[in-house]
Amino acid sequence: MLERVAVLSDIHGALPALEAVLAEPDVAAADLIVLTGDIAAGPQPVEVLDLLAALGERACWVGGNADRELVEARSGRSSPHDVSNWAAAQLRDDQVARLAALPLTVTRSVAGLGQVLFCHATPRDDEEMVLVDSRLERWAEVFAGLPPEVGTVVCGHTHMPFTRLVDRRLVVNPGSVGMPYGGAGAWWALLGPRVQLRRTGYDVAAACARVAAESTYPDAAEWADEYLRSRHSDADALAVFGPGDGR
Repeated sequence: MLERVAVLSDIHGALPALEAVLAEPDVAAADLIVLTGDIAAGPQPVEVLDLLAALGERACWVGGNADRELVEARSGRSSPHDVSNWAAAQLRDDQVARLAALPLTVTRSVAGLGQVLFCHATPRDDEEMVLVDSRLERWAEVFAGLPPEVGTVVCGHTHMPFTRLVDRRLVVNPGSVGMPYGGAGAWWALLGPRVQLRRTGYDVAAACARVAAESTYPDAAEWADEYLRSRHSDADALAVFGPGDGR
């Protein structure tokens, strides 16, 4: 059983934000670092994947829709997101192969929480929308078929941190490391024996300048300004994502 698990979601190829989280003492000391998808689709995809690969067995990878889209873009199926098409072209073949092999879910036993299922969006789909205020009926739908012993589900995808109970099952969204909605900083979670939603502050202005200088993505400066500075509020995001939740 794992005593401490750090969960990093939606890094989106933002190297300075990832470096800030990995420097956290609680992340460095964690028994396992779980990456819940959308890892590389951003302005520094190669660097982010190499840094995470260097963690070796300390990291457990789960695939997200943006990771799948990178693989698809590399095979000729264009993504609707310019940054994803650019990022796919930067990746080495071994990195594409790694993303292609990522599982939809993983389950681990965590102290104080029991069986924890980690996924990107929902356990059955890598781009379904569920939100902090989704209806219980909606949660029952996306959790249909889950083993009863899974008492906690950790998901990402919507870039907004929350914890809530869903018919006696705990749901955790750690928020986004690289594309946070609702506030600047790198958001993540620490599990065991309870759930802590954490935010790592870093020099966002310096990070934006670094991304603009180091990335060859043509719109790197604009990307960094929009996402590292968290120009979109949680209210903005909920309004956009609501229809995907069936509202």
